[in-house]
Amino acid sequence: MTTLARSPITLCGSISHHPAPLGAAMHNAGYKALGLEFTYVPFGVTDLQGAITGMRALGIRGFGVSMPFKREVMKYLDAIDPLAARIGAVNTVVNDGGRLTGYNADAAGAAAALAEVTAVAGKRVLLIGAGGAARAVGHALHEQGARLHVINRDRAAAEALAATLTATAGELAELQRPLDYDVIVHCTAVGMADSPGMLVPESALHPGLVVMDIVYKPVHTALIAAAERHGARTVHGGRMLLNQAFRQFELYTGHPAPRAAMAAALEARIGGPSA
Repeated sequence: MTTLARSPITLCGSISHHPAPLGAAMHNAGYKALGLEFTYVPFGVTDLQGAITGMRALGIRGFGVSMPFKREVMKYLDAIDPLAARIGAVNTVVNDGGRLTGYNADAAGAAAALAEVTAVAGKRVLLIGAGGAARAVGHALHEQGARLHVINRDRAAAEALAATLTATAGELAELQRPLDYDVIVHCTAVGMADSPGMLVPESALHPGLVVMDIVYKPVHTALIAAAERHGARTVHGGRMLLNQAFRQFELYTGHPAPRAAMAAALEARIGGPSA
């Protein structure tokens, strides 16, 4: 009896402080749909440099990069894609024979997620946060013609980001005053499982407003729940995660992403429509 040797499995994954199953569910569903010998594993990481060294040593094909590593990871890479360089943040690392290149799929993911609910050209948009994710989202909004105002706990960081986006800047204290925006996009870690709560007061939420929260651990954050109670249209973090995963999948495999299969996998994990 002859035993056929299987092709070696190509490993991809994600690195974050708090690994979540959503990325693995989507990517593994995509691999299965196309019959690819790939697998995806979320890694909990505290030593970023060690993780990147391990990526080279083990031949891991791709890493998704989560908060708070999106800017720090850049110094450990061999090359940065021009879009990621302009944004100043990387959320995807691809390993080509030991040469590591950083990409940013967050910008396209954010743009696609928001476009499912509203066009932002000419809209007044409040961007909360100034880290790596906020930089990608801000870039996408700026490219689409939004009128941006950036606020952050560290006002200097908000001003630095705003300067790259032809935007205005302020600080989180503004949230305690009346707000007049068409869209609010939350890009901080507040609302994650280990940092519960929300920065936006319920008094600022109303019908006609669009609220996007990029947090996806959990997907149904306090901000999303409050916005829905007050009649605002919402975009949860799973939508951005899904749309950026399509780009990551293509970078890792060289194949078009099987979008329906990946969306169904996300829906099965979080409940409710995801496509």
